[in-house]
Amino acid sequence: MPPTDSIPTLAQIQAAIDQAAADPHAAPTPRRPETPSKREPRTVDSAPAMERMREALAARGLDLTAGPVDDDPTPDEPGHPEYHRRMRADIALKRLEATTPKRYRQATVTHPDVIAWADRCIADPETAGALLLFGDVGTGKTHQAYGALRRIAEAGLADFQILARTAADMHGDLRVHPSDPTHDIEQQLRRYCRVSLLYLDDIDVFKESETTEQNMFRIFNDRYNEYLPLIMTSNLLVRDPHGGRDLAGILGERLTSRLAQNATIVPVSGTDLRRDYR
Repeated sequence: MPPTDSIPTLAQIQAAIDQAAADPHAAPTPRRPETPSKREPRTVDSAPAMERMREALAARGLDLTAGPVDDDPTPDEPGHPEYHRRMRADIALKRLEATTPKRYRQATVTHPDVIAWADRCIADPETAGALLLFGDVGTGKTHQAYGALRRIAEAGLADFQILARTAADMHGDLRVHPSDPTHDIEQQLRRYCRVSLLYLDDIDVFKESETTEQNMFRIFNDRYNEYLPLIMTSNLLVRDPHGGRDLAGILGERLTSRLAQNATIVPVSGTDLRRDYR
């Protein structure tokens, strides 16, 4: 504490006030300097301070020079395109595996023509068209088809969904279900018409009728007009040169004409691979 004799008394303060009132030009009575508050921050010139810090660090062999800052996300971080592609691929594969028969969940496409079609579908689904795999029973058509679906799912396309069904199951979905009044045939039809990628296995195996023919035409025609890709398998030729049962006779000339225009037709030959399971 400062000595008490340095603190002005009330009488001295009053005298100073009276003197100032009587003579404005008189020198003011000196005041005791105020003690600075310890809470007020002290302003330091940053440039010299930083220079002194650099010199001190340099003396210890350390460098304070700022380097470039990389704020871009890595492929393992949200915001990077590869991160989001992998997330979409993971979702697509889980959905595909949930609806794929166990035998084909790990199917891998090996046929070069099927690989080429799948890659075209990944690059631009609107230009892929349809893929028709035909051949004898047990030659691996279904395996190749599910392998193509898996390859496309792994690409992680945005807003891309896959629906895989047998033709017989599809026609079952498009029948009236008396025990289920909530079953909406028109809603089912729209699903087959508008899903991003549709796979129909064994398109020649169903009970032919006027209704099934109309449903097939609507699905194929809508997908044809909207440039939506389609995969099909069949045991039959598109046209049998010997006049036997063929797809043209089952699907009708209008659908056959559309297939001829935009379908990649791949024969799958070989022995019956299912003999290995017998």
